[in-house]
Amino acid sequence: MSDLTRLTAADLAAKIHSREVSAVEVAQAHLDRIAAVDGGVHAFLHVASDAALASAALVDDSIAAGTAPASPLAGVPLALKDVFTTADMPTTAGSRILEGWRPPYDATVTARLRAAGVTILGKTNMDEFAMGSSTEYSAYGVTRNPWDPSRVPGGSGGGSAAALAAFEAPLAIGTDTGGSIRQPAAFTGTVGVKPTYGGVSRYGLIACASSLDQGGPCARTVLDAALLHEVIGGHDPLDSTSIDSPVPSVVAAARQGADGDLSGLRVGVVRELGGEGYQPGVQASFDAALRQLEKLGAEVVEVSCPHFEYGLAAYYLILPSEVSSNLARFDAMRYGLRVDEGASAEAVMAATREAGFGPEVKRRIILGTYALSSGYYDAYYGQAQKVRTLISRDFAAAFAQADVLVSPATPTTAFPIGDKVDDPLAMYLNDLATIPTNLAGTAAMSVPSGLSDGLPVGLQIMAPALGEAVMYRVAAAYESTREPLVAPEVSA
Repeated sequence: MSDLTRLTAADLAAKIHSREVSAVEVAQAHLDRIAAVDGGVHAFLHVASDAALASAALVDDSIAAGTAPASPLAGVPLALKDVFTTADMPTTAGSRILEGWRPPYDATVTARLRAAGVTILGKTNMDEFAMGSSTEYSAYGVTRNPWDPSRVPGGSGGGSAAALAAFEAPLAIGTDTGGSIRQPAAFTGTVGVKPTYGGVSRYGLIACASSLDQGGPCARTVLDAALLHEVIGGHDPLDSTSIDSPVPSVVAAARQGADGDLSGLRVGVVRELGGEGYQPGVQASFDAALRQLEKLGAEVVEVSCPHFEYGLAAYYLILPSEVSSNLARFDAMRYGLRVDEGASAEAVMAATREAGFGPEVKRRIILGTYALSSGYYDAYYGQAQKVRTLISRDFAAAFAQADVLVSPATPTTAFPIGDKVDDPLAMYLNDLATIPTNLAGTAAMSVPSGLSDGLPVGLQIMAPALGEAVMYRVAAAYESTREPLVAPEVSA
């Protein structure tokens, strides 16, 4: 393995910008790494070798000409979840219904990465339309966890997390609808951030559930995630839900936190997100993390969020309802797959959706259509939205008592491939600790907190809306006390 693939994004950027190494060398090292190991990981759906090298060469030319780098991450490679549109690469959202589709435009996140000089290596695998917790629901095959190839990397953004853990990229982009950044981060020993809803543009992000989806940074260190967060964040007039306010100063907060001093901060332990139902090793790792936070000077207090117990049920009514609406656009009439069966438009639509959608997508469309149907809307969708309000109030009350909240990121470590794919409820329970944040629209992240039986465990840190700075500070302080988690060497 090239030493370049082991470096952090911050260190790579420093070497590139000082001309110690070239961006082309860095890109080639990561492309070589992908070629060597991705056959056994399957993190990528599309590798854009020529485009990546061309992008890196532009950075080198600019630096050689004496021009300041376009951003602190100019020349650093990145893996992009295949749910963001890219005009020069296929965008499938992990679905056969979009197989081979090349969008006519870039997502805002894609455009901001390009403008920052970030080298996009390619598109990563994911659960179809971001519906899943294991990346087993991809139409293009399962991604494997670099820590143990017999286990899942989490989902829906398992490809992005696995690429980081396998040292195929130092940075990645994911999306988080109910935990799809944080859960894979926990399962792979990496860092994953779900920003405040509206903090990162959703323009060009293929929608799963529009009131829940949020793009965010994935990395191997807290500082790297912060650097990427500042590149992709900020107001976008093309996204009507985008927050018109500056990006929180997360890089400064991460650097401040690295000194390991949390004096004066209050950390709230959410009573309802722990204990029974959590794997003993996961709970033990969380308890050890709390002790460490106290050593850093934080005051640890218990808080109660009594309506969190209804979060899972509310989420699995709201999300399928929005899925039912959003996926109506895939009708075989405008773009994507078209199965020409039958004489009528209705027959073509039915045949195409039958062939193009996988079982989990169909399940959620059916659930959502039922929940929105006449006579059931108030009883299901309406009630779920009321629960959402109560959860937001729980957060508000908890943040009145603490600067950040913490919990285990997931109830278990990574589970074996195939273990839960035929049991939807068991699969849904993986998101037990992460869903409340999506329902409330607040910020959260997962940072590595150790191993349980040789598999990574994640610590979830939650903050109020636009409170990312204190979240990054706590995460960086905690990270400073731990050695990085490094997955065993993977093979093709």
